[in-house]
Amino acid sequence: MARVLLVADAAWVRNQTLAALGGPEHEITEVADPRLVLDEAAEADSEIAIIDMQIGSMGGMALTRTLKDGAMAGDVAAMPILLLLDRSADVFLARRAGASAWLVKPFTPQDLRTTVDSLLGAKHP
Repeated sequence: MARVLLVADAAWVRNQTLAALGGPEHEITEVADPRLVLDEAAEADSEIAIIDMQIGSMGGMALTRTLKDGAMAGDVAAMPILLLLDRSADVFLARRAGASAWLVKPFTPQDLRTTVDSLLGAKHP
């Protein structure tokens, strides 16, 4: 079972992600407050993070950097990060932040599952 950290404050993003990844293959920890990301990632021992580009006052780019810095400091495990973008022009920002992958909203459940499975492929064949 893959441990997924879902960081989104929009209910539709959380609902669509939960619908796509629900089931015994994924254990999902939801975080709506971006200030709690490091603590929740460490506590849940997350293997992958899915972060909405627009969340609270921090934004997905800052949260991606927070998780990357936390992994370098040893506060959380290094993990792939999937950014959920608002527009294709944001791909530049996703790359700059160091995201492992990205999807432009709205995304299909199949696209989300395929991307998550690809990012987790080495850990969960």
